[in-house]
Amino acid sequence: MGQGIMLSGAEKEVDFFIHEVFQYKIGDNVLYITRSHVCLLIVMLILIIFCIVAGKKLKKAQEIPSGFQNVLELVMEFIDGLINGVMGKFSPKFRNYMATLFVFIFFSNISGLLGLRPPTADYGVTLGLALISFTLIHFNKFKHQKPKGVLKGLMDPWPIWMPINLIGDFAVPISLSLRLFANILSGTAIMALIYTLLGKIAVIWPAALHVYFDLFSGAIQTYVFCMLTMTYITDACTTEEA
Repeated sequence: MGQGIMLSGAEKEVDFFIHEVFQYKIGDNVLYITRSHVCLLIVMLILIIFCIVAGKKLKKAQEIPSGFQNVLELVMEFIDGLINGVMGKFSPKFRNYMATLFVFIFFSNISGLLGLRPPTADYGVTLGLALISFTLIHFNKFKHQKPKGVLKGLMDPWPIWMPINLIGDFAVPISLSLRLFANILSGTAIMALIYTLLGKIAVIWPAALHVYFDLFSGAIQTYVFCMLTMTYITDACTTEEA
């Protein structure tokens, strides 16, 4: 299973696709556990362990932070500042969701540095994240703007624009999910090509490419996904009175 979840390709052919690792038969149905599931589970376990350790560390926080506590506070201040800067007075309600989304997507994107196939290179993962955000956006839109306000927004600036506005609304989860998926998958495919086609020559120097495709591109795509989500949610919560 080792190479099955690795970023690199197979020895004789380029391989960056999703393959099954295990399969279970339940009645007449077969349940497949793919390497995306395995990588996603590994990412979740790492984040859970990290949160447990971080929680214990912060319970014993020192007045003058140092080491791990200092890193935690820097990360928390950065994410908190980002959320407050975009969402303003609505940030307290969505801080936990947006912080969780940011950390999960970022670590999933950079998991290629650990030899995993990034879970966000699977459209099933990015679509799921986008649908959760889409549901949250429209729940708050109906909550704050009421059905009358939503209908008025769909007919802005003229009623004839309603079909186009509807298409624009339903395009949100597609655009969010495809942008993240395509960018991460392209990096995964390129690295698989390099490791497969260059073989033994691909030693040490691909680290620079990992820095770009996994770290830099991963951070950018995390930022874009979260910024768009926060913007959509803020717009949904904003009324003419607010």
